[in-house]
Amino acid sequence: MYDVTAIGELLIDFACTGTDSGGYPTLAAHPGGAPGNLLAALTAYGCKTALLGKVGEDAFGKLLLGTLAQAGIATEGIVTDPDYFTTLAFVTLDSTGNRTFSFARKPGADTQLRESELALELIDNCRDFHFGTLSLTDDPVRTATQKAVAYAKAQGKLISFDPNLRKPLWKDLEEAKKQILWGLAQADIVKISDEEVAFLWGCTPEEGAQRLHRDYGVTLAFVTLGPEGCYYSNGTVSGRVDSPKGIQVVDTTGAGDIFGGSALSRLLALGKPLEELTGEDLEAVTRFACCAASLSTQSYGGISSVQPMSAVLEKAGL
Repeated sequence: MYDVTAIGELLIDFACTGTDSGGYPTLAAHPGGAPGNLLAALTAYGCKTALLGKVGEDAFGKLLLGTLAQAGIATEGIVTDPDYFTTLAFVTLDSTGNRTFSFARKPGADTQLRESELALELIDNCRDFHFGTLSLTDDPVRTATQKAVAYAKAQGKLISFDPNLRKPLWKDLEEAKKQILWGLAQADIVKISDEEVAFLWGCTPEEGAQRLHRDYGVTLAFVTLGPEGCYYSNGTVSGRVDSPKGIQVVDTTGAGDIFGGSALSRLLALGKPLEELTGEDLEAVTRFACCAASLSTQSYGGISSVQPMSAVLEKAGL
């Protein structure tokens, strides 16, 4: 039995580690992709996980499969395709570690996953099914994702969703908004950023969480606030947790995904219905996730920046 099965992109993040005299970046390759980052955190923090996706039949695809296997993430649901190259993301950073993305994905292998290639048994045998919007940008993976979500809901699985908006990957931002709103309407648990709330509705994080409950039927909402922490709400109790202080940020790539995976790991460990979680429960879950995400920013990359549980528990004081 898997705790979480996710669908979506697996890619290589090229992080900027410096620039030469001409201003060209020096880049280091790291394994990534939002679902992979999320599952790496879940696996590190005691959960059993699997990924549905597609990579190219190339050197980077093989490296990514090896990385996931080494991290303990089941790879039976990942297809290799000789006709498309593994997706690449080039990440440049400003002085505070915040990112600008450029993608080699025209198309990338992750966009070519087909409904017929879905390993549905990995959904049958999970507690929570997770998805994001990078697998909703293009067909055939958009249709595959929609079918997978519908299948998971029909099987009574928990559904978690992260909008993970990457504007350069959308031809039309109105289409991005449409797909995000569709995703929200499917989900029991949503991790969304304050920037994404502003993009969708132009409102505060607190108002965004109430919209998620009222208009989309979301049971549990985490609205992340970048370095300021996270606002949480399950419609009955709500609150805010600050991020830990004294973090020397190197690279924020994957921090939101690691937050999501860390929060899911603690929620699944509690084993309570989402609507019955107390303020104490949600404060502890959010504190752990904030600390895990913050500690990950001290290293480059996503999957490779997940920190040991002992370090997170110590930082969180749990």
